[in-house]
Amino acid sequence: KIITDEDVFATLLKVFKALFVNDFSRQTRILALLPEIKCKYLELLTVELERSKVKSCNHESQHMFSPEEVLFNTLGFSITRDRSSLVSAGTGVFVTKGFVPKGTVVSMYPGTVYRKYEPIFFQSLGNPFIFRCIDGVLIDGNDKGLSRAVYRSCSRRDQLGPFQMSDVTWLTAALQNPLAVGQYVNNCSHEKAANVCYQEFDVPGSFPVELKQYLPNILYSHDMQSHLRCVVLVTLRDIKQGEELFSNYFTVVN
Repeated sequence: KIITDEDVFATLLKVFKALFVNDFSRQTRILALLPEIKCKYLELLTVELERSKVKSCNHESQHMFSPEEVLFNTLGFSITRDRSSLVSAGTGVFVTKGFVPKGTVVSMYPGTVYRKYEPIFFQSLGNPFIFRCIDGVLIDGNDKGLSRAVYRSCSRRDQLGPFQMSDVTWLTAALQNPLAVGQYVNNCSHEKAANVCYQEFDVPGSFPVELKQYLPNILYSHDMQSHLRCVVLVTLRDIKQGEELFSNYFTVVN
C-alpha cells in the first residue's frame, strides 16, 4: 500500500471530527444519545472557537466554515470539481487551495458498494462510474438516474434514528464531505501523468458511529457483519494549487 490503513483511518477521523465540530449545532440529537462523547466534542469545539476568535477578532459568535474551508484548515488543501484540462474529458478534480504532500489521502470514491454476487446489471448500463476493486467488489459512483435512487434508498434503510450511516450529499452540489468527489478524477494520458492512485480501505468496526454520516459509501445489502468498503485516492507526488488530479484506472492497491 502507498500508505497504511492506520494512516487512512487517522486522516478520515481528523477530517470528519473537524466537520462534526464545525456543524456542532446540527448534532444535538446525536449528542443527546451519546453523553459520553459530548464532553470530548465540547472540548474540541472550545478549541476551535478560540482559534476562530483569534483569526476573526469576533468574540460574539461562532464562524461557520464551509466544508472546503474545514478541509483546508485541517489538512492544508481544498479540492473541487471543475471543467477538466483534458479535451473532451468533461468534469475533473482540482486542488484549488494549498499544497498536498506525497502520500496524502486527497479524495474518496463515493457510491453504493456491491459484492460480486449482487445485482448491478441495470445500474451499470451506460454507466462510466462503476469502479472495480481487486477482489471483484464494485462501487457505483454515478450520482444520477437509477444509481442515485438506489444509494438514497439504501441510506434511508440503514439510518438508525438520528444516526445516518452514510453521506448522501455527494449526490448534490452541496457536499457535506468535501473529499467525496473521487469519481470525477480523470484517467491519466500521455501528456498528463497520474499523480494519485486508488487504495482500498475497509472501514473498521471501531469507526465512531457519530462520524459515519460523512462516509460517502453504503452497502447494497444490509449486512451488519460486513465491513464497509471504501476507496480513497492517495497522492503519488506533491501536488500544488491549481493542479488537476489524474489517476490510472488500472492501478488499484488493496
